[in-house]
Parts: sequence; C-alpha cells; structure tokens
Amino acid sequence: MPRHNAGLILLYHRVAELKSDPQLLAVTPHRFGQHLEVLRDYGTPLSLAEMLEGARDGRLPRGAIALTFDDGYADNADCGSALLARYGIPATLFVTTSYLGQEREFWWDDLERLLLLPGRLPDALCLRIGPTVHEWRLDEASVYTEEEYRRNSGWNVELAHDPSPRHTVYRALCRLLRDVPGEERAPVLDELSRLASVTPAGRSTHRALSHDGLARLIGGGVMDVGAHSTTHPALSAIPLAAQRSEIAGSKTRLREITGRETTGFSYPFGGRADYTPATVALVREVGFVLACSNVRGLVRPRSDCFQLPRVLVRDWDADTFAARLREWFGD
Repeated sequence: MPRHNAGLILLYHRVAELKSDPQLLAVTPHRFGQHLEVLRDYGTPLSLAEMLEGARDGRLPRGAIALTFDDGYADNADCGSALLARYGIPATLFVTTSYLGQEREFWWDDLERLLLLPGRLPDALCLRIGPTVHEWRLDEASVYTEEEYRRNSGWNVELAHDPSPRHTVYRALCRLLRDVPGEERAPVLDELSRLASVTPAGRSTHRALSHDGLARLIGGGVMDVGAHSTTHPALSAIPLAAQRSEIAGSKTRLREITGRETTGFSYPFGGRADYTPATVALVREVGFVLACSNVRGLVRPRSDCFQLPRVLVRDWDADTFAARLREWFGD
C-alpha cells in the first residue's frame, strides 16, 4: 500500500496521438484515460495546493498524488481536461507564456518540424548562436524523403544512435538552444525556416494554448494554472537579470491574460543542473508560493516547497504505469 505522509507529483506534457515524438512528451488519450483509472483506484488524487497544505500539516492521505503538466500545449485544454473532468481528478498546468496564442510551435517542436520532417535543406548548415558560429554537414541527408521519415518516425532522443545527419543536428541544436534566452533562439529558428523554405507558422497539432483555450481551461475548474517561464530556457545557463525577466515576466503575463494571481512555478527542464539557489530565491522573491522541479522523489512534511520533486510520466500502458507507481512509492 502507498504511504501516509508522502505524496507523489506526476509530470505530464501532452495528451495526443502523434506521428513522431522525438522528445517523448505525449501520452495518448487512451493511455491517459488508463492512467487516471489506475490513479483513482490506487491512491488519493489531490490538487497541487492540497498536496502542499497536507505536507505542511503532516497530514497527507495515503497515496496522495497530484498531476501537473508543463509547457501549455493546446491539447491540455481539449482532450486532457475532458478526461480529467470525466474522472474527477484535478491538475495544474505550468505555462510557457510567450507561446500563448501564437502560431509558432514550441522551439523544440520547431526544430523537429524543420529538421526531421520531409524536405530539403542545404548540404551544409551554418548557424550563429550567440557569439559562436556552428557548422554541420548534411550532404546526402540534405534531401529527406517521406520514406525516410516514416522509417525513422519512432526515433527519440533517449536512443543512442542517430539514423541520419539531420538527427545529429537536431540533437545538437536541442542542447545548444536550451541554454540561451528566447531573443537569441528566435533568429536561429528563423534562419532554419528560411533555409528549409517553409513559413515560421507551425503545425496545428503542435500549437500552444490560445487565450480562449486558456480561459476555457480555467473556467472548467479542473486545471489550475502556473508559470513555466517566458521562453523556456535552462535558467541556470542565463544571467541572473535574464532569469528574473523569465520568471517575473511569466507571472505578470499570466496575470494580464487571466486577471488572476499565479502562485505556482515550474523550472524549465527542472533537473538539478537547470536552476540554482539564486533561481530559487528569485522565484520566492517575485511572489510565487511553490515551485516544482523535475527531480524524482516523494513530497514529505519537510520538503522544500520551492523545489518540490516530481516524476516524469511516459506513454505507458496501465500495467506498466501501476508498476511505476508502486516503485515510486516504495511498495
């Protein structure tokens, strides 16, 4: 049986059927429904605020579990919230605010669209990121066919091999662009769009929430909303003034859009190396009352409410998901 006075925060990103998912962010609607059934039977689903209150009071119920989503994909307000409402389970969505209402995809999805979908690029790529110019050879991979795309559609970044030079460039740019602020990232994506002869507008399947979608989500009463920075950089990699802008700016923007004060934050990427003690201090200083990491662990009475642990959920079937819950709770 899961423990008393120990809670588990789950981290999701998307509820969607995708042809390819190199970052492994999506859980299909069918499997997300299975997860919710397992959660309802296994533990005690709580809101994140209830989780924090119970931890502070030392009165968490047995199997306390809170659901969170990062980034702010449009499918969270459609399929995701509908399933949560059906099962009566609350969740918190942490939003990357610069993408709200935009046609452009999140930057990691944009990289997939420009590099890993069928199309043509130059034989050599030359891209400036900050002060440094990076070069890669594509050669025969400059033309990427539908057949190659279908053959490699199951590839993801957790695999050790790269099936083409395009995948090597994709992996490299994901590493490089995570460590720069949005104003340095945008010109790189614009240049890639120009080289690929495609428009900056993204796929409708990969859009962020619209302002109306965010309003519907909030009005549905199932999901609370928190902030997840403005442009989604690794905060530890950028100057402190830029960190403040990312953190405070996302809080201010959500207040402008929703008319509500946002109390929760989640660190982009969220690993131990992705934020610093100074980052934590900034989150507290600008007025948040809790912040979530992406570091595995259980929430306990003495947990730091500005570094709450979470566990990342993948597209697992019901049996695998139930086994992971037992593992995480130490059953």
